[in-house]
Amino acid sequence: MVNKIWLAFILIGFGFAAAKGNIGIVTEAAFDGATTGVTVCFGLISILVFWMGMMRLAEESGLVRGLSKLLGPVVSFLFPDVPKNHPAMGYILSNMSANILGLGNAATPMGIRAMQELQTLNPHKETASPAMCTLLALNTASITLIPTTLIAIRLGFDSANPAEIVGPTLLATLIATLAAIMADRWYRNRYLRKMPPVIPPAANLSAER
Repeated sequence: MVNKIWLAFILIGFGFAAAKGNIGIVTEAAFDGATTGVTVCFGLISILVFWMGMMRLAEESGLVRGLSKLLGPVVSFLFPDVPKNHPAMGYILSNMSANILGLGNAATPMGIRAMQELQTLNPHKETASPAMCTLLALNTASITLIPTTLIAIRLGFDSANPAEIVGPTLLATLIATLAAIMADRWYRNRYLRKMPPVIPPAANLSAER
């Protein structure tokens, strides 16, 4: 669907440019955008390689493990339907830890693995389970202590103080995370209220008799 939307935007832009006789401007903008994209990517590579290395050091030193233990009670509250010893819990903790440290690229593989493990617990394979929706909400609106990607972009555009967004980003992501949790709780409770009550097998047998 997203690909169709972007294709529509491109075709509409070309259509308006052709109608006004400004196809040359569109071509120039396309080349300028490609040049800017490559320049920004090179800047991102350096900062991401640095922070990925820092993430590796944090894993080896036990920092990520300690952060995961700290988040353990919170994750158990947010995912009550996931067993504590299930592999999905480890991937969820790693995903949240990486997001908190601002390493979205490192968090993505962990989030995918967590979704795969949560799918094994999902009784309705064609529909996302409440736990999967919770993970998606938290991964989208995660508290971020160090916005490494934004800092790298600001560095690429010669910002005078690229790290000045740390405070506003922390506040914004904190509000976003709280909003995501409240929305998730509300929709989860609403979903559970609509679910039919589960009748134990013994009760079914006694009713039939």
